[in-house]
Amino acid sequence: MKEHLKSLLQQTDNNHLARCILREYLQSRTLEFLQQKGAFSKWAFVGGTSLRFLYNLPRFSEDLDFSVTTENCSKDFVGYLHSVKSGFERELYAIAIKAKPDKTVQSAFLKFPGLLYDMNLSPHSSETISIKLEVDTNPPKGWKIENTVVRRHALLNLNHYTKPSLMAGKMHATLCRSYTKGRDFYDLMWYLTEPERLEPNFEQLNNALSQTGWSGPSLNAKNWREHLIERMLKTDFNKVREDVDPFLEKKEESELLTMENFTKLLKTQ
Repeated sequence: MKEHLKSLLQQTDNNHLARCILREYLQSRTLEFLQQKGAFSKWAFVGGTSLRFLYNLPRFSEDLDFSVTTENCSKDFVGYLHSVKSGFERELYAIAIKAKPDKTVQSAFLKFPGLLYDMNLSPHSSETISIKLEVDTNPPKGWKIENTVVRRHALLNLNHYTKPSLMAGKMHATLCRSYTKGRDFYDLMWYLTEPERLEPNFEQLNNALSQTGWSGPSLNAKNWREHLIERMLKTDFNKVREDVDPFLEKKEESELLTMENFTKLLKTQ
């Protein structure tokens, strides 16, 4: 399998792009090992990486995010990580996992020491590429899930939030994150330009806002756009573009992330 990975990376001479492809390959194989262990009977795939895998969002991502869909499954986390580790080790990858399983949002870093060096992407054998994996064990109520089979380096049968529920999660992040994460804004623009004319899952969104101490009104079909515009007015779009630029397939798309464009989209919905 490493030889297949090496052949994938040889298709570009752009070191940054090759690193993105490498990380995405590792994400896909992680999803495959989780699938084999049965994780998707209890977890739903969420977040920006799910948009890329499921709907070909044209940006790369660093993390794998999940929410539980059944009760009393928080103890499964460590076992699933062991399965991922065993899967990679069977294919002779060096992997170390540092986990925090005892929090509401369980997290782990999957670290692959020496892999960048082995793939001729770094002159330093000590440099490590890693993936962060997070599982929300207390997601806001109201989510909806569906199942999709996709192929991205592996054949995956994924349980995931529906688009309106995924949009609710992204809107919550955009409105409530304490710092500017440009990837939130890029993903939000993707939702706003979808031909389906999407709206968020309001039940889930309002429960999420309540969980994090939102002081504003309940959001609904009439007022959600104006609250996003208020958020945009407080945003430094230079920071937005700076954050998202390294992850885009087309770098020039970051220039579209402006207050003017968001206002136009939100007022014409």
